Amino acid sequence: MRPPGSYKIAGRNRALEDLLDPGARGTRRVRRIVESLRAQIADAGDDTALRIRRVFSGPKEIFRVEIELPDLGYLRTTLLDRAALEELLTGADVCARVRTNLDLG
Repeated sequence: MRPPGSYKIAGRNRALEDLLDPGARGTRRVRRIVESLRAQIADAGDDTALRIRRVFSGPKEIFRVEIELPDLGYLRTTLLDRAALEELLTGADVCARVRTNLDLG
């Protein structure tokens, strides 16, 4: 019998994640976040507001990506660096949706 409070986490292999160096774990995490944003932007309806703004310019550029669904009262805010934002904007489906406030400069 298992002791109370010990639960198996389904869908994740933590042993493999722990073997990777912190840089590789961070890269995988950023890739998953960008893919999630890309899927949500591509699936969004016409009433969805998308805003991308630069919030810091130095020492590292940081951008704020906001996805708002007013019907559901939902706002997703994600902070990305320049490289992750450029990776997000490489998808054709995302570029077609980015027609609202885009302040990169």
